[in-house]
Amino acid sequence: MASIAIAGAGLAGRLIAWALARAGHRVEVFDASSGPRPAFDASGAAAFSAAGMLSPLAEQEQGGPAIAALGWRSLSLWPGIVAALPGTVPLRVDGSLLLSHRADLGAAQRSLARMPGAQPLDASALRALEPMLAPGLRGWLLPREGLISPVATMAALHDGAASVRWHWSCVVDQVLPGELHFIDGRRWQGDWAVDTRGLGARPPLPLRGVRGEIVTLSLPGHGLHRPVRLLHPRHRVYLVPRTDEEIVVGASEIESEDRSPMSLRSAVELMAAAQSVLPALSEARILRLDRHLRPALPDNLPFTHHEPGLLRLNGLYRHGWLLAPALVERLLAEAGLARLIDLADFLPEENPHECPALDHRAAG
Repeated sequence: MASIAIAGAGLAGRLIAWALARAGHRVEVFDASSGPRPAFDASGAAAFSAAGMLSPLAEQEQGGPAIAALGWRSLSLWPGIVAALPGTVPLRVDGSLLLSHRADLGAAQRSLARMPGAQPLDASALRALEPMLAPGLRGWLLPREGLISPVATMAALHDGAASVRWHWSCVVDQVLPGELHFIDGRRWQGDWAVDTRGLGARPPLPLRGVRGEIVTLSLPGHGLHRPVRLLHPRHRVYLVPRTDEEIVVGASEIESEDRSPMSLRSAVELMAAAQSVLPALSEARILRLDRHLRPALPDNLPFTHHEPGLLRLNGLYRHGWLLAPALVERLLAEAGLARLIDLADFLPEENPHECPALDHRAAG
């Protein structure tokens, strides 16, 4: 049994803490936020302000085959993780849709060329899958993609790690093998230190913040069953059904470290694009306008590092929910500390996707 400290209580930090506690280790987590629940004010874990889409095929367009393969591995891990967590964590794996207005087919086809595996749908097939979509849209099915509830999962990972000691309002200044140094001069010493901080890991890592914006809407009986993305030359908008009453609308990325509230222009553009896909949204009520910064490295790939006494997992960018299980599984296996989950009962019948190594050298 090892004594382990984790800097950062975001998705990666909570997933590692949960797995290590299940393996019998003494685990402490230190985070700068004031508590385990979301504030929705651009502070705390960026994982709370996410759509929770599990989309290896769609993310292959920009992330390439390595990101896609890691995503498929995570998709095979999520059912087992969810089954072992307390309470109910919504998880669905019945595909997602790409959509395009007829006027934007040229731009859509250029994107689709980088997403092998997208299956074109005729009008009747699209309507059968999602009858509430606007008429005249072109659609493509991305099979086996899914979605998970970020807020519910973050809460379950925290509550399911009962033996973990959680320390809030603790700013970690430096993570070294077997040591954490805090900004107030205190130190923690033990067997292993784990760095899963977001933008708090700079320096030495050359991280930048990428702004993401999300609108949460209430519309009972909205009728949307799976995540959809609009392939538009300007507005890359997604719609994600959280419940039968709640829909999340968001934009994938904005290159800015602005943490201020969402602008009128941004909110109007997001919601107008979403309403062009799902006309019933004209009667939706706005529950929340949210924004946060996703921590990204210059190449937008995650940073992983393992040496005796030290693990690092940083720079998950917009891929946290898609990649975290696969990356955590690998790091814990390399260190010989824990298995993430027993997969025997949860692996799909066919999973031809390998999980390649990301040769990510230490930065800074």
